[in-house]
Amino acid sequence: MARQSARKPPRRDPMSRVDTAWLRMDRPTNPMMITGVLMLAEPLSLARLRKVVATRFLAYARFRQKAVDTAAGASWCDDEHFDLDWHVQAVALPGRADRRVSEKRALERFVSQLASSPLDKGRPLWQFHLVEGYAGGSALVSRIHHSYADGIALVQVLLSLTDTGPHPDRAAPLARSWLKRDGARVARRVGAVEKVARLGGRMFDRGMDLYRDPTLAGVLAREGGEIARELAHALALSDDPPSLLRGRLGTSKRVAWAEPLSLDDVKAVGRACGCTVNDVLMAAAAGALRAYIIERGDDPDGITLRATVPVNLRPLEHARQLGNHFGLVFLELPVGEPNPIRRLERVAACMEQLKCSRQAIVAYGLLAALGVAPTPLQSIALELFSRKASAVATNVPGPQQPLYLAGSPVRELMFWVPQTGSIGLGISIMSYNGRVHFGLIGDARLVPDPDAVIRRFAPEFDKLLYLALMGSWDVPLDAAAADALLPT
Repeated sequence: MARQSARKPPRRDPMSRVDTAWLRMDRPTNPMMITGVLMLAEPLSLARLRKVVATRFLAYARFRQKAVDTAAGASWCDDEHFDLDWHVQAVALPGRADRRVSEKRALERFVSQLASSPLDKGRPLWQFHLVEGYAGGSALVSRIHHSYADGIALVQVLLSLTDTGPHPDRAAPLARSWLKRDGARVARRVGAVEKVARLGGRMFDRGMDLYRDPTLAGVLAREGGEIARELAHALALSDDPPSLLRGRLGTSKRVAWAEPLSLDDVKAVGRACGCTVNDVLMAAAAGALRAYIIERGDDPDGITLRATVPVNLRPLEHARQLGNHFGLVFLELPVGEPNPIRRLERVAACMEQLKCSRQAIVAYGLLAALGVAPTPLQSIALELFSRKASAVATNVPGPQQPLYLAGSPVRELMFWVPQTGSIGLGISIMSYNGRVHFGLIGDARLVPDPDAVIRRFAPEFDKLLYLALMGSWDVPLDAAAADALLPT
């Protein structure tokens, strides 16, 4: 009798501490998924999509693995019953039977439902939904759990499914020159992550008692110098002020996106005002939130809200490696400032200050400490930090050339990162092929009508563009000059 070969046991890989922290942050009110939408100009068949996913997406072995979380720690384990047909599905767009609902609004509602629905923990935590016949082409909705990788890495993974020409075998490789190097130098600061993780671990070991100790700053300063002072500063930040953008969260999300802007126009405003593209876009987002708050009947004057902003800490050569390698900084959004240029100046000043700080590396180290902390203390720490901001804001610069997915041109793309703890609002900005795409995801209780926010994004940018065009081109436009140009 022929001897039967022993069955190979499923592969199991340990999960990093930071990835474990993101795995355990899942809440019914905030699933930890990164959701994306690619709008294709031509129809894409399910068979072609599955072929691309099988050959390119699954080239990352991790996506055949599911997350297993135990008291001893979390790990990645091969899914012995992996089913590609379940992970890649074709769907008809719900709501199209009602002709009063536009095609875009129907897609926004569908994406909202998916963004509100947790992934199946018994399978690898990702899924693609192909919406056939959308706008004469197709739309691809992706959902990938944050524990696999951060948004920077997952955008690269999704773009690896694309080509620079309609014929994949002849297309040139996607150039990597557009990938930002921001934060790479921070990641190479030897011992910084380990030091702050140890400090964070000591806090969790003492049940967060250090946070309640008024002598915290002194204790940490003696412990770790600059890193410790950054940690003390982060913990000492006040809670964000009350506003209609904060409150008890529900389990439903609302998603919307705006018509894209010209990237050249955004760059022109940045040059006229002596600031970066990111500064301009975040100032426009602050203006849109201000207008929305006023329309809802609140008075935002004098209020400054914070947004947590991810900062890439991975070296450029590791851009497509999985795992979470980013820190967080708290960016001030001056929604209480009526002057658009003064708003821009304040955003730019805050961003410049953050670039000189170690706040991002401190946040990364705390996430590493969270990954090994007891679950009750994780919840305490998560709530502590999420109270300090009202939104999560991301800005990813994408390729400035046309892309194709299985031969179909990619017309537009957008993504949303999850919100953590008690944060109920997410702002996403992505540039692609000379245009800037702006999207919003919000808790349905707090922001039941995200279209009311995103439709204000372009007008707020137009104010900056108008002021930039009216100002002197010899010197950067400032708030005092804008006061003279603004209508009374």
